[in-house]
Amino acid sequence: MAQPLMPKATAVWLIDNTGLSFRQIAAFTELHELEIQAIADGDVSQGIVGADPIANSQLTREEIARCEADPRQLLKMAKSDLPRPRAQAKGARYTPVSKRQDRPNAIAWLLKHHPELSDAQICKLIGTTKDTIGKIRDRSHWNSSNLTPRNPVTMGLCIELDLEKQVVIARNKNPEKVVRDLEPDPLPEELQITPEPDLPGKGKEANRPQDYKAAAENLFRS
Repeated sequence: MAQPLMPKATAVWLIDNTGLSFRQIAAFTELHELEIQAIADGDVSQGIVGADPIANSQLTREEIARCEADPRQLLKMAKSDLPRPRAQAKGARYTPVSKRQDRPNAIAWLLKHHPELSDAQICKLIGTTKDTIGKIRDRSHWNSSNLTPRNPVTMGLCIELDLEKQVVIARNKNPEKVVRDLEPDPLPEELQITPEPDLPGKGKEANRPQDYKAAAENLFRS
């Protein structure tokens, strides 16, 4: 069952205006029964004005009367045509002021070790802006010469679980980019091995062991 609006204020009203038991009020407001008892005793919720659930279209008088007549019954929320309030979408992660100076180093680390992450994912992880990420990527940031890539997890800018989750999402979205990033860089030209030229004769067939044996026999005969 969905929790009513202003559960403590609703509990105050039900305690003052109905004969419902603490158990019934606790079940409806999704508060602990001991908390309901403390509200009734005046130990908590001092100064809270009771909210009428009937006026808010959360309960009906008939529903309250039904449960007052039988303490074993539980209140049922009234159906309303009014839309339920939606939870506000989470924005960028908040970063304490004391740690904001560490964000450029964390961005540099993420760009180096997890290039598959999008700018939006980095913003969500450590609470930065796309403009800052772009400046660090193209080395136009005012402090680029002094940046040292550092793991944002060890600096407390995000948790390991969130970082791993974003990495998995990025790799699932663009697996080809991950493969390209994992391919080793080609060796320098001076370290590359040049194959030996074939011996004169019939191309590669001249290098067969039987050709060397025939050549040795002709040498002894001569």
